[in-house]
Amino acid sequence: MNVEVFPAGEYPSRAADLIAGLIDDHQGDSVAVGLAGGATPAATYRELAMRAVDWQRVDTFLTDERWVPHDDLGSNGRLAIETLLEATKAELHRPAWAEDMDPHLSALLYEDQLKRLLPDGRPGLVLLGMGGDGHTASLFPETSALAEKQRWYVANFVATLAVWRLTATFPLLWRAHHVVFLVCNAQKALRIKEVLADGSDLPAAMVSREAMGQVWWLLDEPAAGEL
Repeated sequence: MNVEVFPAGEYPSRAADLIAGLIDDHQGDSVAVGLAGGATPAATYRELAMRAVDWQRVDTFLTDERWVPHDDLGSNGRLAIETLLEATKAELHRPAWAEDMDPHLSALLYEDQLKRLLPDGRPGLVLLGMGGDGHTASLFPETSALAEKQRWYVANFVATLAVWRLTATFPLLWRAHHVVFLVCNAQKALRIKEVLADGSDLPAAMVSREAMGQVWWLLDEPAAGEL
């Protein structure tokens, strides 16, 4: 596990540099990159869009998505398009959404897409955030998706928010060649300390601890304040 701490003002640029390097270093004709939502990734994506990456070889997918229309302001897919993909023209694979659609069906169809995109079952890189409760992607504490052992992508009801989310599961996230957590602000400092300690069973800790590939925690100085 690699922990990198950047000054807050330099964070988006320094994180973008590291991510661009991981994409460039990935072997093969193409690389699949899982994208996270949220304010911290958005700032990093704007910087990443300016890096000299061969974007024609990059396919992107969503490590999680809110159960909202594609044009909703809360959509992670919309955020990724507006901050990264409009500028780079990298392809984004999005889950289907319709007002009368079952989120379980959308997750199943998206899993089929991902299996075609990832014939060896291993994303090149997944980008993840972490919530104040230790969740990552939409793997929230005390939700059913945490128990999934086979499926790559599922619909997950989050009772604390009273919403449906679609999320990658441990079996997919663990297989990534590189897992990169993007975490900023002092409000998460105590949770970061807990997640990085041995024995934590919070979702972010479980992804980090069991990953097959290389794990990076990219923190700004306030988030690393308790380490």
